[in-house]
Amino acid sequence: MAARHLRILSGCNGALLSVRFFSDSTLAQEPIASTAIDSASVSPSINTAENHSQLNNNKKHSAPSSLKHAELAKFSAIADTWWDAEGPYKPLHALNPTRLAFIRSTLCRHFRKDPYSARPFEGLNIVDVGCGGGILSEPLARMGATVTGIDAVEKNIKIARLHADLDPETSTIEYCCTTAEKLVEEQRKFDAVIASEVIEHVADPAEFCKSLSALTVSEGATVISTINRSVRAYATAIIAAEHILHWLPKGTHQWSSFLTPEELVLILQRASIDVKEMAGFVYNPLTGRWSLSDDISVNFIAFGTKNS
Repeated sequence: MAARHLRILSGCNGALLSVRFFSDSTLAQEPIASTAIDSASVSPSINTAENHSQLNNNKKHSAPSSLKHAELAKFSAIADTWWDAEGPYKPLHALNPTRLAFIRSTLCRHFRKDPYSARPFEGLNIVDVGCGGGILSEPLARMGATVTGIDAVEKNIKIARLHADLDPETSTIEYCCTTAEKLVEEQRKFDAVIASEVIEHVADPAEFCKSLSALTVSEGATVISTINRSVRAYATAIIAAEHILHWLPKGTHQWSSFLTPEELVLILQRASIDVKEMAGFVYNPLTGRWSLSDDISVNFIAFGTKNS
Protein backbone atom coordinates (compact mmCIF):
# COMPACT_ATOMS: atom_id res chain seq x y z
CA MET A 1 0.00 0.00 0.00
CA ALA A 2 1.24 3.48 -0.83
CA ALA A 3 2.40 5.52 2.15
CA ARG A 4 0.56 8.74 2.93
CA HIS A 5 2.61 11.76 3.88
CA LEU A 6 1.93 15.35 4.77
CA ARG A 7 2.80 18.25 2.52
CA ILE A 8 3.26 21.67 4.11
CA LEU A 9 1.81 24.58 2.12
CA SER A 10 3.22 28.04 2.83
CA GLY A 11 2.02 31.50 1.91
CA CYS A 12 3.84 34.82 1.67
CA ASN A 13 6.65 35.48 4.15
CA GLY A 14 6.64 31.83 5.16
CA ALA A 15 3.17 31.99 6.77
CA LEU A 16 1.64 28.56 7.21
CA LEU A 17 -1.56 28.11 5.26
CA SER A 18 -2.31 24.42 5.51
CA VAL A 19 -0.88 20.94 5.55
CA ARG A 20 -1.86 18.46 2.88
CA PHE A 21 -1.65 14.69 2.97
CA PHE A 22 -0.72 12.89 -0.19
CA SER A 23 -0.31 9.31 -1.28
CA ASP A 24 3.25 8.41 -2.16
CA SER A 25 4.60 5.37 -3.96
CA THR A 26 7.96 7.08 -4.55
CA LEU A 27 6.92 7.68 -8.14
CA ALA A 28 3.49 9.26 -7.72
CA GLN A 29 2.07 11.89 -5.38
CA GLU A 30 -1.69 12.20 -5.16
CA PRO A 31 -3.32 14.74 -2.77
CA ILE A 32 -5.74 13.18 -0.30
CA ALA A 33 -6.85 15.71 2.31
CA SER A 34 -6.11 19.10 3.80
CA THR A 35 -5.89 20.40 7.37
CA ALA A 36 -5.55 24.04 8.39
CA ILE A 37 -2.83 25.21 10.77
CA ASP A 38 -3.44 28.01 13.24
CA SER A 39 0.03 29.51 13.74
CA ALA A 40 -1.29 31.84 16.44
CA SER A 41 -1.82 28.84 18.69
CA VAL A 42 1.87 27.93 18.65
CA SER A 43 3.70 28.69 21.88
CA PRO A 44 6.45 31.30 21.34
CA SER A 45 8.90 29.56 23.65
CA ILE A 46 9.20 25.84 24.25
CA ASN A 47 11.46 24.19 26.82
CA THR A 48 12.26 20.52 26.28
CA ALA A 49 14.93 17.87 26.96
CA GLU A 50 17.29 15.51 24.71
CA ASN A 51 17.41 11.76 23.84
CA HIS A 52 20.53 9.64 23.51
CA SER A 53 23.17 12.48 23.31
CA GLN A 54 26.05 13.76 25.64
CA LEU A 55 28.15 12.20 28.32
CA ASN A 56 29.69 13.28 31.54
CA ASN A 57 32.80 14.53 29.76
CA ASN A 58 30.86 17.26 27.93
CA LYS A 59 32.45 19.73 30.35
CA LYS A 60 35.45 19.50 28.04
CA HIS A 61 33.39 20.86 25.11
CA SER A 62 33.52 24.61 24.69
CA ALA A 63 30.47 24.78 22.40
CA PRO A 64 27.11 25.72 23.93
CA SER A 65 24.82 22.75 24.45
CA SER A 66 21.09 22.05 24.50
CA LEU A 67 21.66 18.91 26.59
CA LYS A 68 19.94 17.98 29.83
CA HIS A 69 22.19 16.07 32.21
CA ALA A 70 19.30 14.17 33.80
CA GLU A 71 18.43 12.78 30.37
CA LEU A 72 22.03 11.69 29.78
CA ALA A 73 22.14 9.81 33.06
CA LYS A 74 18.81 8.16 32.27
CA PHE A 75 19.95 6.77 28.91
CA SER A 76 23.44 5.93 30.13
CA ALA A 77 21.88 3.59 32.73
CA ILE A 78 20.35 1.38 30.01
CA ALA A 79 23.06 1.75 27.34
CA ASP A 80 24.07 -1.93 27.53
CA THR A 81 20.64 -3.00 26.26
CA TRP A 82 20.69 -1.22 22.88
CA TRP A 83 20.85 -4.39 20.81
CA ASP A 84 18.49 -6.42 22.99
CA ALA A 85 15.39 -6.52 20.79
CA GLU A 86 13.29 -7.50 23.82
CA GLY A 87 14.82 -4.92 26.17
CA PRO A 88 14.05 -1.25 26.94
CA TYR A 89 14.65 -0.31 23.30
CA LYS A 90 12.20 -2.87 21.93
CA PRO A 91 9.83 -0.11 20.65
CA LEU A 92 12.66 1.47 18.62
CA HIS A 93 13.64 -1.89 17.13
CA ALA A 94 10.02 -2.42 16.09
CA LEU A 95 9.77 1.12 14.69
CA ASN A 96 13.06 0.98 12.79
CA PRO A 97 11.81 -0.53 9.47
CA THR A 98 9.00 2.04 9.26
CA ARG A 99 11.12 5.11 9.93
CA LEU A 100 13.72 3.76 7.47
CA ALA A 101 10.99 3.42 4.81
CA PHE A 102 10.15 7.13 5.22
CA ILE A 103 13.82 8.15 5.19
CA ARG A 104 14.55 6.04 2.12
CA SER A 105 11.54 7.41 0.22
CA THR A 106 12.14 11.09 0.99
CA LEU A 107 15.92 11.09 0.55
CA CYS A 108 15.75 9.14 -2.72
CA ARG A 109 13.21 11.59 -4.10
CA HIS A 110 15.11 14.66 -2.93
CA PHE A 111 18.56 13.51 -4.07
CA ARG A 112 17.22 11.80 -7.21
CA LYS A 113 18.41 8.37 -6.18
CA ASP A 114 17.02 5.02 -7.33
CA PRO A 115 14.71 3.83 -4.52
CA TYR A 116 14.88 0.26 -5.82
CA SER A 117 18.67 0.08 -5.62
CA ALA A 118 20.22 -2.06 -2.91
CA ARG A 119 22.46 0.89 -2.00
CA PRO A 120 20.39 3.98 -2.83
CA PHE A 121 22.35 6.28 -0.51
CA GLU A 122 25.68 5.73 -2.28
CA GLY A 123 27.53 9.06 -2.35
CA LEU A 124 25.51 10.68 0.47
CA ASN A 125 27.14 11.89 3.67
CA ILE A 126 24.67 11.42 6.56
CA VAL A 127 24.92 12.21 10.27
CA ASP A 128 22.73 10.38 12.79
CA VAL A 129 22.39 12.79 15.74
CA GLY A 130 21.70 10.98 19.00
CA CYS A 131 22.59 7.65 17.40
CA GLY A 132 22.43 5.64 20.61
CA GLY A 133 23.73 2.13 19.97
CA GLY A 134 23.58 2.54 16.20
CA ILE A 135 20.32 0.79 15.32
CA LEU A 136 19.53 3.46 12.70
CA SER A 137 23.12 4.24 11.67
CA GLU A 138 23.84 0.65 10.62
CA PRO A 139 21.03 0.23 8.06
CA LEU A 140 21.86 3.67 6.64
CA ALA A 141 25.43 2.47 6.09
CA ARG A 142 24.18 -0.75 4.49
CA MET A 143 22.19 1.39 2.07
CA GLY A 144 25.46 2.93 0.89
CA ALA A 145 25.67 6.15 2.91
CA THR A 146 28.84 7.47 4.49
CA VAL A 147 27.55 7.62 8.06
CA THR A 148 28.66 9.58 11.09
CA GLY A 149 26.87 8.65 14.31
CA ILE A 150 27.12 11.00 17.28
CA ASP A 151 25.91 10.62 20.82
CA ALA A 152 26.80 12.35 24.07
CA VAL A 153 26.59 9.16 26.14
CA GLU A 154 29.98 7.47 26.00
CA LYS A 155 28.52 4.03 26.75
CA ASN A 156 26.25 4.32 23.72
CA ILE A 157 29.17 5.06 21.41
CA LYS A 158 31.20 2.13 22.78
CA ILE A 159 28.28 -0.24 22.21
CA ALA A 160 27.70 1.16 18.72
CA ARG A 161 31.36 0.72 17.72
CA LEU A 162 31.53 -2.84 19.03
CA HIS A 163 28.39 -3.87 17.17
CA ALA A 164 29.34 -2.10 13.92
CA ASP A 165 32.71 -3.84 13.86
CA LEU A 166 30.94 -7.20 13.58
CA ASP A 167 29.99 -6.44 9.96
CA PRO A 168 32.38 -5.08 7.28
CA GLU A 169 29.52 -3.04 5.78
CA THR A 170 28.97 -1.13 9.02
CA SER A 171 32.53 -1.02 10.34
CA THR A 172 33.09 2.12 8.25
CA ILE A 173 30.66 4.16 10.38
CA GLU A 174 32.38 7.06 12.14
CA TYR A 175 31.09 7.09 15.71
CA CYS A 176 31.90 10.09 17.90
CA CYS A 177 31.02 10.89 21.47
CA THR A 178 30.09 14.51 20.88
CA THR A 179 27.16 16.87 20.29
CA ALA A 180 25.59 18.58 17.30
CA GLU A 181 26.79 21.91 18.68
CA LYS A 182 30.37 20.66 18.79
CA LEU A 183 30.20 19.48 15.17
CA VAL A 184 28.96 22.93 14.18
CA GLU A 185 31.97 24.43 15.95
CA GLU A 186 34.16 22.07 13.89
CA GLN A 187 32.38 23.30 10.72
CA ARG A 188 31.22 19.84 9.70
CA LYS A 189 28.63 19.60 6.92
CA PHE A 190 26.39 16.75 5.76
CA ASP A 191 24.04 16.06 2.85
CA ALA A 192 21.43 14.79 5.30
CA VAL A 193 21.00 15.29 9.04
CA ILE A 194 18.80 12.85 10.97
CA ALA A 195 17.62 13.25 14.57
CA SER A 196 15.21 10.44 15.37
CA GLU A 197 13.47 10.37 18.77
CA VAL A 198 15.87 13.01 20.12
CA ILE A 199 14.29 16.46 20.11
CA GLU A 200 11.80 15.56 22.87
CA HIS A 201 14.80 15.13 25.17
CA VAL A 202 16.64 18.42 24.54
CA ALA A 203 16.55 21.48 26.77
CA ASP A 204 16.08 23.96 23.92
CA PRO A 205 14.49 22.59 20.72
CA ALA A 206 14.93 25.88 18.84
CA GLU A 207 18.69 26.01 19.46
CA PHE A 208 18.99 22.31 18.73
CA CYS A 209 17.30 22.78 15.34
CA LYS A 210 19.61 25.69 14.57
CA SER A 211 22.53 23.31 15.10
CA LEU A 212 20.94 20.69 12.84
CA SER A 213 20.47 23.37 10.19
CA ALA A 214 24.08 24.53 10.50
CA LEU A 215 25.22 20.93 9.91
CA THR A 216 23.14 20.63 6.74
CA VAL A 217 24.56 21.69 3.38
CA SER A 218 22.59 24.19 1.29
CA GLU A 219 19.57 22.38 -0.19
CA GLY A 220 20.43 19.36 1.94
CA ALA A 221 17.91 17.30 3.91
CA THR A 222 16.88 17.19 7.56
CA VAL A 223 14.74 14.43 9.05
CA ILE A 224 13.28 14.57 12.57
CA SER A 225 10.95 12.09 14.27
CA THR A 226 9.34 12.70 17.65
CA ILE A 227 6.10 12.51 19.67
CA ASN A 228 3.17 14.92 19.46
CA ARG A 229 2.13 16.82 22.61
CA SER A 230 -1.44 15.54 22.51
CA VAL A 231 -3.78 13.92 25.01
CA ARG A 232 -3.65 10.74 22.94
CA ALA A 233 0.16 10.75 23.07
CA TYR A 234 0.05 11.09 26.86
CA ALA A 235 -2.32 8.13 27.07
CA THR A 236 -0.35 5.88 24.71
CA ALA A 237 3.32 6.93 24.86
CA ILE A 238 3.43 7.48 28.63
CA ILE A 239 0.52 5.84 30.48
CA ALA A 240 0.28 2.74 28.27
CA ALA A 241 3.89 2.31 27.11
CA GLU A 242 5.60 3.14 30.42
CA HIS A 243 3.10 2.29 33.17
CA ILE A 244 0.85 -0.45 31.79
CA LEU A 245 2.73 -2.36 29.07
CA HIS A 246 6.18 -1.54 30.51
CA TRP A 247 7.63 -1.19 27.01
CA LEU A 248 9.77 1.68 28.29
CA PRO A 249 11.26 2.48 31.70
CA LYS A 250 9.06 4.84 33.72
CA GLY A 251 10.12 8.43 33.24
CA THR A 252 11.50 7.91 29.74
CA HIS A 253 9.30 10.71 28.42
CA GLN A 254 7.88 13.95 29.79
CA TRP A 255 4.64 15.02 28.11
CA SER A 256 5.47 18.71 28.51
CA SER A 257 8.64 18.14 26.49
CA PHE A 258 6.80 16.93 23.40
CA LEU A 259 6.29 19.23 20.39
CA THR A 260 3.20 19.52 18.24
CA PRO A 261 3.74 19.20 14.47
CA GLU A 262 2.88 22.89 14.08
CA GLU A 263 5.50 23.89 16.63
CA LEU A 264 8.16 21.75 14.97
CA VAL A 265 7.38 23.23 11.55
CA LEU A 266 7.74 26.80 12.86
CA ILE A 267 10.93 26.03 14.80
CA LEU A 268 12.48 24.50 11.69
CA GLN A 269 11.36 27.40 9.51
CA ARG A 270 13.13 29.80 11.85
CA ALA A 271 16.23 27.63 11.45
CA SER A 272 16.05 27.95 7.63
CA ILE A 273 14.59 24.48 7.11
CA ASP A 274 11.34 24.12 5.15
CA VAL A 275 9.30 21.06 6.07
CA LYS A 276 8.14 19.37 2.86
CA GLU A 277 6.67 16.09 4.06
CA MET A 278 5.34 14.61 7.27
CA ALA A 279 3.84 11.27 8.24
CA GLY A 280 2.57 9.53 11.34
CA PHE A 281 3.67 6.22 12.81
CA VAL A 282 0.78 3.98 13.87
CA TYR A 283 1.17 0.77 15.89
CA ASN A 284 -1.00 -2.27 15.24
CA PRO A 285 -1.22 -4.31 18.47
CA LEU A 286 -2.56 -7.33 16.56
CA THR A 287 0.46 -7.63 14.27
CA GLY A 288 2.99 -5.93 16.56
CA ARG A 289 4.08 -3.76 13.63
CA TRP A 290 4.27 -0.05 12.88
CA SER A 291 3.14 1.55 9.64
CA LEU A 292 3.18 4.99 8.02
CA SER A 293 -0.09 6.87 8.28
CA ASP A 294 -1.66 10.30 7.92
CA ASP A 295 -2.41 10.11 11.66
CA ILE A 296 0.17 12.39 13.32
CA SER A 297 -1.60 12.56 16.69
CA VAL A 298 1.09 10.52 18.50
CA ASN A 299 4.34 9.57 16.72
CA PHE A 300 5.34 11.51 13.62
CA ILE A 301 8.31 12.13 11.32
CA ALA A 302 9.15 15.21 9.24
CA PHE A 303 11.38 15.76 6.22
CA GLY A 304 12.67 19.23 5.39
CA THR A 305 15.22 20.92 3.15
CA LYS A 306 17.79 23.59 3.97
CA ASN A 307 17.18 26.93 2.27
CA SER A 308 19.87 27.86 -0.20
